[in-house]
Amino acid sequence: MAEVQIIHIPGLGNSGPEHWQTYWQEKDPESIRVQQADWDNPVCKDWVEELQKVISEVQGKEIVLVAHSLGCMTVAHWAQKYKANIKAAFLVAPPEVEVDVELMEVLDFAPFPKTKLPFRSMLVASSDDEYLTIERAEYLANLWGSEFVNVGAKGHINSYSNIGDWPEGQELLARLLL
Repeated sequence: MAEVQIIHIPGLGNSGPEHWQTYWQEKDPESIRVQQADWDNPVCKDWVEELQKVISEVQGKEIVLVAHSLGCMTVAHWAQKYKANIKAAFLVAPPEVEVDVELMEVLDFAPFPKTKLPFRSMLVASSDDEYLTIERAEYLANLWGSEFVNVGAKGHINSYSNIGDWPEGQELLARLLL
C-alpha cells in the first residue's frame, strides 16, 4: 500500500487553535496545511495556485485532501485545472457561493465547479449550517460525484460547533479511505 500524505485545506480565516483541522494536524505532524497569502480576502486563482504548489511538492505518496469550507471550493476549482495522485478528498461544510450568499468574501469562487471530481470524495454537511443549506450541500455532492453525509445539526462544523477533535469526522475519513 502506498504511503499517504494528508494535506489540510482550511477555509476563510484559516482554521484556528480550536478547530478540528488544527487538532488533526497536531495528531499527525507529517500532515501539511496549505498556507494562503491572504486568509481574509480570498482570490480563487491564488488559492488554487497555492494548493497546486503544495501538491506538486509531494513526492511518491498518494494524497488525501482534507478541506473545510472555502477549502472545499478550492479543491473543486483545483480539480478542474490540475491532476495529481489524489487518493481521496474529504470535503467538509462547503459554503454557498452562488445563491443567497452570506459571506461576500467567497464570491470570487462562484460559480460552483459543475464537473465530477476525478477522485473519490465525501462531502460532509450539517443540517443547520448558516453558510449552505443541506439541500444545496447534497446538490454539490451530486455534481461532484461525492458520497454525501449529513451529520445533523453541527453548524458550520468548525470551532463554534464545540466538536473538539471531531471523532465522528475521523471515522468518516477512515471510511472514505477504506
